[in-house]
Amino acid sequence: MDKSLTTLLFSCALLISLCVPSLAQTCGNYTFSGNRSYSTCNDLPQLSCSLHWNYHPSNLTADIAFRKSGASTSNWISWALNPSRQAMAGSQALVAYQHPNGSILAYTTQLNKNPNMQPGRLSFDVPSIAAEFSSNGDMIIFATLQLTDSLRLTNQVWQEGPMNGGNPGEHPTNGQNGKSMGTVDFINGSVTTTGGTTSKQRKRNVHGVLNAVSWGILMPVGIIIARYLKVFKSAGPAWFYLHVMCQTSGYAVGIAGWATGIKLGSDSPGISYDTHRNLGMIIFALGTLQVLALLLRPKPDHKYRLYWNIYHHTIGYTTVILSIANIFEGFDVLDSEDNWKKAYTGVLIFLVVVAAIMEAVTWFIVIKRKKAASSDKHVNGENVYGSRAQQTA
Repeated sequence: MDKSLTTLLFSCALLISLCVPSLAQTCGNYTFSGNRSYSTCNDLPQLSCSLHWNYHPSNLTADIAFRKSGASTSNWISWALNPSRQAMAGSQALVAYQHPNGSILAYTTQLNKNPNMQPGRLSFDVPSIAAEFSSNGDMIIFATLQLTDSLRLTNQVWQEGPMNGGNPGEHPTNGQNGKSMGTVDFINGSVTTTGGTTSKQRKRNVHGVLNAVSWGILMPVGIIIARYLKVFKSAGPAWFYLHVMCQTSGYAVGIAGWATGIKLGSDSPGISYDTHRNLGMIIFALGTLQVLALLLRPKPDHKYRLYWNIYHHTIGYTTVILSIANIFEGFDVLDSEDNWKKAYTGVLIFLVVVAAIMEAVTWFIVIKRKKAASSDKHVNGENVYGSRAQQTA
């Protein structure tokens, strides 16, 4: 019995000795090839990855190693810094995968709205980059980053995905792939995971809300008021003041939204959403022209009033159409804010339904008035003819 108990205890001890080291195998215990060593590391919470680095404050450089444990030769891996937000789109990425000939490719690429994962320069220098597939099944990217002050504490994103025809394919967006983001502090050696809202994210949200409310809601409502309420005689001049109030308040809020967009652009070097930015500039210019037109508005009986009306209506409708298009362009940039996109789509549908109903009602009123006016003219004409006939007789 004693001998059996001793054998059992020895077996348990042996099992523990084999298991515990593997369980305790964290990033700090990892040994790299080529005598590479790193003073700081963090085990990332998703996709079995870890980040290792040495930060050199004298020249603002960081030597990093991004490691994917248990990597597949049929997958690509990527680690990126994103100075604008916690998302892959807009990030400055390092990518690696195994080529069909067995070699490991490592390169840099910018992942904008429609990423193609092709090599390209980043907004900061990467003096060296390489990758390897270790004997224990880990794929590792080694690189030296030339950081800036704004990049010493910034967002980080990491991913893996399947290869497609010898090129990186689209990665899943759910599960761990949808959560593989956070921040990295190269100075203090800390890493945070996703879940909180960063300062830049809040600015982006404010930018989106201001522009959706101003250009996308107040401006269309102002047009609806001007087009339909003036048909009702009881509205009197009130419709005009409501119209002006909506347009000027929309423009004022729009200026704030435009300014936050300019600030976001200046805070995100190397990140450019050309279509969204260019449309924003055009919309702001058209909105400014529309407001200035109020100062030059001729009286209703002025000979130039017709030309002013054409100008005013053309600029107004063009501004609203471009604004709605650019708001949806902005939602595509946010790409994770589907609830906002759905909410604005609901508001837009409501405004379209209201406009359709009012269009039918106002046409009914106008046609009815024309018929009444025509009837009155016909009746008055008969009375005049009858009276003249009597006078002749």
